Amino acid sequence: MSEPRPSDRYDDSDPDETFAGIVDEETQRDPDLAVIEAGSRTLRTRSGPPPGDAVPARPADPEVDKALRAVEQELAGRWGETKLEPSVTRIAALMDVLGEPQRAYPSIHITGTNGKTSTARMIEALLGAFDLRTGRYTSPHVQSITERISLDGVPIAPERFVEAYQEIKPYVEMVDNSQPYRLSFFEVLTGMAYAAFADAPVDVAVVEVGMGGSWDATNVIDGSVAVVTPISLDHTDRLGSTPAEIAAEKAGVVKQGATVILAQQPVDAAQVMLKKAVEVDATVAREGMEFGVVSREVAVGGQLLTLRGLGGEYEEVFLPLYGAHQAHNAAVALAAVEAFFGIGAEQPGSLDIDTVRQAFASVISPGRLEVVRSSPTVVLDAAHNPAGARATAEGLSEAFGFSRLIGVVGTSGDKDVKGLLEAFEPIFAEVVVTQNSTARAMDVDALAAVAVEVFGDERVQVEPRLDDALEAAITLAEEEDEYAGAGVLVTGSVITVGEARLLLGRR
Repeated sequence: MSEPRPSDRYDDSDPDETFAGIVDEETQRDPDLAVIEAGSRTLRTRSGPPPGDAVPARPADPEVDKALRAVEQELAGRWGETKLEPSVTRIAALMDVLGEPQRAYPSIHITGTNGKTSTARMIEALLGAFDLRTGRYTSPHVQSITERISLDGVPIAPERFVEAYQEIKPYVEMVDNSQPYRLSFFEVLTGMAYAAFADAPVDVAVVEVGMGGSWDATNVIDGSVAVVTPISLDHTDRLGSTPAEIAAEKAGVVKQGATVILAQQPVDAAQVMLKKAVEVDATVAREGMEFGVVSREVAVGGQLLTLRGLGGEYEEVFLPLYGAHQAHNAAVALAAVEAFFGIGAEQPGSLDIDTVRQAFASVISPGRLEVVRSSPTVVLDAAHNPAGARATAEGLSEAFGFSRLIGVVGTSGDKDVKGLLEAFEPIFAEVVVTQNSTARAMDVDALAAVAVEVFGDERVQVEPRLDDALEAAITLAEEEDEYAGAGVLVTGSVITVGEARLLLGRR
């Protein structure tokens, strides 16, 4: 018998200043998006055929799709990602009965508030370019649950996802029967990922925490490299109300003798991390000190960077992502891979520059300032907290010359919605508030009330259905000839962005 569904769980600055965090995590998505699929035909026709996409669609084989949906349904019957019992007891028990698969390969462990998934993708690309077989575990997913577990940069096939679940299911049930609480949705997925990586086998795993650090389900690995992306306020009801309190929880991923790659942080958060490193005899490399962004300039389709790594400078690195925050993520990723190879510590020198350039040029990060349509341009970004929204606003203003920008915003109810809207207020001419299809979505009328408070009544339009909200925003962007350079930004939640991708034909 499954548990009742709980309420859902869950810059470009100087080195000495607080680095505004960016976008990443959100929550698990409803696996069945049939309603969204059915309502997308008009928008899809208007936007034309979608280009190639790394986000997997539903399986074409009806039997495989049926099997995947069955697994999704079983996982959905467990505690969701917002329901927590803070310990690693159950996941440790699962690893024990599985034979400790997470010990079969070295790991790079990533925590922080914002930027984790983009940084993980960059680390994965770099490692792969140096001929290492990689496993990447990230959350949440944008459209397909299979995105969370990747091998060699590609989400595992639906058939393999189903097999991975069936292989560990008897052991999951064994642990369920021995613990006060059953394994959660996220814990089971974590077990699947670690087992799949061992089975592949991979040369290195790149693992993003779900939330926090110390008691996060991923924290049964011994990451030789611990990466801490910018810390800001999010999940304050579970992690703490200040950057220092949140950092204390996230510092749990720093293991004895590890190397810590520390992105720019609020001073109090940095102090906590440095104290933890001293306690466990870890080596620390700090952005702005041991590594960082030397220069960056906007380029067609992204930006051109000069990065300073642990082993020297890397010039003319093209990154096909927008925003200063992504440049900082690139510096962090580069330092993490250098540390993994022992550069800057055990050995002198730097990574091969041509291989580094090739790797960064291949990076994609769906739902992060991602252009999904033109005429008018529609951009998706999964910013869901104020720090992420500020970075998105800055990146959008820098990379796109919109004469008029319309926002489509659908958020979760447990976020700092007013802070997020205030970050976007200077760049939105008008905002269309809406809600996504999940129970976590903030009620559209409640969201509208906050939006009116921030934008004023005349700049707010309410459309409860996301497809209608997209239509309305596109119409607003197109309505006057003088606004030929108008655009639309869809934001507020990974879930909203994922559903918008489907509606606009991105598969």
